[in-house]
Amino acid sequence: MSAGDVRVASVYTHRRIDETAPAIETLRRVAARHGVVLRFDQAETDKHGLIPGNGVECGAETQDGVDLCFALGGDGTILTALRQYAGTGVPVFGVNFGEIGFLATVDRDTGEAGFERALTGDFEVMRLPGIELRNDGGSWIAINDVAIHRKPGNRVADLSYSVGSDEVGRVRCDGLVVATPAGSTGYNLANGGPIMAWGVEGYVVSFIAPHSLTARALVVAPTDVLTVQNRSKDEPADATVDGRPATEIQADGRLQVSFADCGALLAQLPEATFYMRLRQKFGQLAAP
Repeated sequence: MSAGDVRVASVYTHRRIDETAPAIETLRRVAARHGVVLRFDQAETDKHGLIPGNGVECGAETQDGVDLCFALGGDGTILTALRQYAGTGVPVFGVNFGEIGFLATVDRDTGEAGFERALTGDFEVMRLPGIELRNDGGSWIAINDVAIHRKPGNRVADLSYSVGSDEVGRVRCDGLVVATPAGSTGYNLANGGPIMAWGVEGYVVSFIAPHSLTARALVVAPTDVLTVQNRSKDEPADATVDGRPATEIQADGRLQVSFADCGALLAQLPEATFYMRLRQKFGQLAAP
């Protein structure tokens, strides 16, 4: 973006108000200097006890007429904002107030400088693909991952998975994760799956605690459709989207998962490359 393109910005924060309240005040000062209006929906207004005026709109509609979204929180908050603005052309500028904050553009201690750069258009935009999950109950879009896992207290899940018309395998496991490149550093990484650089097209399938010596992660082409079948005779499994409950896959039921160009836009500073984030957030790959 270029200077002057940002006239109205929405703001979303995570639940720890004491952490983000000072940053809200800093953002208000920076926005006022640049003549940018900050827009807060009713939940954010109530959360922070905000009063309208001086470039602040409270209890407002944040879907339309917004040029930029600030997400102050961890990756969960940033993912919520990315889903909210997917397909609208509104970039999400993340400030890390979480634990890892892999999707965050800046950390909290550089928040003011980040606000300045954001409101003058000094950032690039990365288009993130999503994953579409479908069954008879509806469809959902994930920016990070879709996880299918056994219900707490139930027996090990029995899942088969097919790509197109070809069954690839059947695994007894605690679950299965389908991740985008952006999500490959999350649940998939914990499963031992491969890290996919941003810009790679496709998605990766990995397994949660597989009861097998041969279960391997699989990178699937973007044009291929993955079908997951619950082979259990009795017990359903849960499906979550970006860590949030979405639907169930009943015994002998199926889910379809496919690559989706959902139009989610992540703001990033030119120097904050994927590989720099990987090094900073997950440590050196080798001892110095």
